[in-house]
Amino acid sequence: MQMPGYHLAELNVGRLLAPTDDPRVAEFMDNLDRINGLGKRMPGFVWMMEGSGEPGTGNTENAIGGDPQHVSNLTVWEDAASLERFVWGTVHKQFYERRAEWFELLGEMHFVMWWVEPGHRPTLDEALERLEHLRTHGPSDHAFGWDHLKDATMWQSHGCAPVAAE
Repeated sequence: MQMPGYHLAELNVGRLLAPTDDPRVAEFMDNLDRINGLGKRMPGFVWMMEGSGEPGTGNTENAIGGDPQHVSNLTVWEDAASLERFVWGTVHKQFYERRAEWFELLGEMHFVMWWVEPGHRPTLDEALERLEHLRTHGPSDHAFGWDHLKDATMWQSHGCAPVAAE
């Protein structure tokens, strides 16, 4: 359920199967700018954590734990419906469905959402804390997944597997 007056932040982490310049992940890397650019043009998009701006790198230099293959996506949306439309109602869905080609399967939760005040730009550290809170304590208003959002339904038919990456 939308928290009135708040925006929705989301963090998605994954570990690439190979370094960012490896041919095994080239198709994913070659499309980062396209997919991120699409997201930024979507109605309801608010903000995205950016990398260096170097073409074809997305946000990959914001590696987690010093591991250059452990990458993240951190965005803020006006509401859950806007994020849902982007994730499953655009070409992003095709890349989401093929994530196993480029990302390792993670044995733990890799996606978290939470409400933020308009204008707040979460840091990666803040987002990782929310993810750890979800992993440790389960869903709550502090950190949650799609199933916590009663108005969100597209994720149910698109199989948001809890152990798959990105």
